[in-house]
Amino acid sequence: MAASLERSPLLYARWGGIAYLAIIALGMFGELAVRSALVVSVDPGATMRAIAASEGLWRAGIAGDLLMQALDIPVMVALYYLLNPVSKSLALLATGFNLIQTAVLVANKMALVVPLLLLSKAAYMTAFSPEQLHTLAYLAIKAHNFGFGVGLIFFGLACLVRGYLLLKAPYFPKVFGYLMLAAGACYLINSFALLLAPAFAGLLFPLVLLPPFVAELAFALWLSVKGVNLPQWEQSTR
Repeated sequence: MAASLERSPLLYARWGGIAYLAIIALGMFGELAVRSALVVSVDPGATMRAIAASEGLWRAGIAGDLLMQALDIPVMVALYYLLNPVSKSLALLATGFNLIQTAVLVANKMALVVPLLLLSKAAYMTAFSPEQLHTLAYLAIKAHNFGFGVGLIFFGLACLVRGYLLLKAPYFPKVFGYLMLAAGACYLINSFALLLAPAFAGLLFPLVLLPPFVAELAFALWLSVKGVNLPQWEQSTR
């Protein structure tokens, strides 16, 4: 009985969906409540003053992002288990892409620590003028944006593979396959535009990330509430 429950696809789907929803909520907090609120475009001085006035919020944003990346792991485990019956090799490939994305984003958080170090007023900081400190901090934040884009290249690839698997999985509605394929394409377009044509990326953002938001939110809600079609799952795993 315990072993049966442990292997239940509904258990994997529900916990994976809940973790996925938490990732979405934490991501929105970091982007909307923290960075969008404190980073002033093309104004390093105003940005540093905003961070200094809300240092706790900035630190909470970093902590929330790291928790978000930690929650990536149970989501990856759940999706690997749920998509494994379709193709073990492709489910593993998607997990590999996802792991690279998570590792890149975790390392990328160090860029957001830089402004805190520059605000520390340590003795060695006196070698820089306030304007130089502000510019260095702003540069680190801009580098974080590019690092985030790099990470999303690998997540976009994971979404494409999972989209294909969802189309082939009879125990999931096919609409999620199409949605995840669209999400993967949008992530790749956004990231490569950021790297190759930043001005064009500015025109695309944030509309290009709306399809991924809808796709991931809808899929996470489905996993949390509906899970999988059990009769079809049992037929696929015989």
